[in-house]
Amino acid sequence: MDLLHTQIYGLIGEEGIARIVAAFYRRVPGDDILGKMYPMDDLAGAEERLRGFLIQRFGGPDHYSQQRGHPRLRMRHAPFRITAVGRDRWLRLMDEALAEVNPPAGAIMPLRKFFQDAATFMINHADD
Repeated sequence: MDLLHTQIYGLIGEEGIARIVAAFYRRVPGDDILGKMYPMDDLAGAEERLRGFLIQRFGGPDHYSQQRGHPRLRMRHAPFRITAVGRDRWLRLMDEALAEVNPPAGAIMPLRKFFQDAATFMINHADD
């Protein structure tokens, strides 16, 4: 993990990460692409897991790993059909969440880069 990513937690803290994740998940149920991908009966759980993962990834406490073990993102996302179209929508909703929350300028670009890289890494199916 590079220094810039670990500094994100110092810039926005747990509350800032929680606000971004909450803003993202408010958009999911009504989205015509992501709304179909996320199990609605576990949306709160998905939000909690992403929040914990991001808090840890960006320099906060490692509660995520203590509770769930190594993130193993590709393995955990393998049951879901993730295409470039899905990735693009995920990124769009995350960009909207960032705009809503408006974190400090120093946090925005590293967050966007991480989200872009991670979302691209999750692609496991070609577009139809």
